[in-house]
Amino acid sequence: MLDIKRLRLLRELHLRGTLADVAAALQYSPSAVSQQLALLEKEAGTQLLRKVGRRVQLTAQAEILVAHTAEILETLERAEADLSASLSTVTGTVKLAVFQSAALALLPDMLTAMARAYPEVRIEVVQREPEAALYETWARDFDLVVAEQYPGHAAPLHPELDRATLTSDAIRLAVPHDGVAGGMARLLTGPITGLADTAQLPWVMEPHGAASRHWAEQACRQAGFEPDVRFETADLQAQVRLIESGNAVGLMPDLMWTGRPPALTLIELPQRPRRTVFTSARLASRLRPAILACREILAQAAEGISVDSGTAGSSTPEGGLS
Repeated sequence: MLDIKRLRLLRELHLRGTLADVAAALQYSPSAVSQQLALLEKEAGTQLLRKVGRRVQLTAQAEILVAHTAEILETLERAEADLSASLSTVTGTVKLAVFQSAALALLPDMLTAMARAYPEVRIEVVQREPEAALYETWARDFDLVVAEQYPGHAAPLHPELDRATLTSDAIRLAVPHDGVAGGMARLLTGPITGLADTAQLPWVMEPHGAASRHWAEQACRQAGFEPDVRFETADLQAQVRLIESGNAVGLMPDLMWTGRPPALTLIELPQRPRRTVFTSARLASRLRPAILACREILAQAAEGISVDSGTAGSSTPEGGLS
């Protein structure tokens, strides 16, 4: 009989690529992972791994086992969901991955409401970039993910994940208020009324690889220039401070202003683009009551906020820094 825990280690190796990555993900030592896979080979009666340089590679027989293991894990996950649904109390742990602006806008109210309505549910939250979080949810590192999709930039699709829209928010050009002195003041030649006026100004964007970075660069190129990206950070609060202080311009989603007015000027972009915020869970576990509860409360939190800057006079189609 093949051991399911060892089969899972084999599948993790298929997903993550190295014994060290499997060990780190599952909190084992690399030697323990190697020993368990060696025992699995004995159980299978055939070679499952071959050395290729310093790495190991799965054999064709190992790939067969990996495919069956995915089906087994899905079956077990559905069984756990059905078992949980049969209980009278919603309990259990939900591991949630969320990106920064959604965490700032949605998590405080969501966690408070969950504690009040479902006190026996434990929620563990990790901040992750959406594309990585979707993959990690598919790989069973997380139970639920809050992710984003930019206009014309499809988020990765994993066949074992569902998708439910939470909300959408406008993306606008963010520039310092009039009269704010900063590092880019000497570069100004007139008022900023749109993207084209920022061609010679310093920009702040997320690092390469982020969907927001790709979208922002494309928006600038469509406006006729290559952005001068002097500052890179995945921390949107740091981006906001650079813009507020007069040292950069950037593109900001409206969820950033939930609960506080922006201390900068927001300028509408052509076609008024909007970002979609959604949740994803594995199909096998999406009906687990604790996950259903989290999604329900997240949806209520999203309905309770304004995602159109939320401040009178902060957004303008033609004003800006002069």
